[in-house]
Amino acid sequence: MRFQSLVLILVVLFASAATNQADFVDVNDPHVIEVATFAVTEYNNQHTEAKLVFEKVISGVSNVVDDGTRYSLTLSANNGSSSNNYDTIVLEKSSKNFSLIAFAPISHA
Repeated sequence: MRFQSLVLILVVLFASAATNQADFVDVNDPHVIEVATFAVTEYNNQHTEAKLVFEKVISGVSNVVDDGTRYSLTLSANNGSSSNNYDTIVLEKSSKNFSLIAFAPISHA
């Protein structure tokens, strides 16, 4: 099931990049880091057993959509015992009004 979730997220990422002008993000940009931190915090809020701690943004793109800006990011977070990478999609509807669309671990097959 996790693999299917990851495939779905990747399809959405590539489809959005192909249909809209997507721009690579600066992984050190404070706003991009804020978006990624929100994603981890919101994931923890939605999954009470999760205790992820944001580490860094690895890569990502942003694109303007009808209702705001969509950030498709790959980030690193620590679960208390190890660091893992995650794909996430966050929609920013207006300044600092974020919605978590997707959050999935990247599995290493």
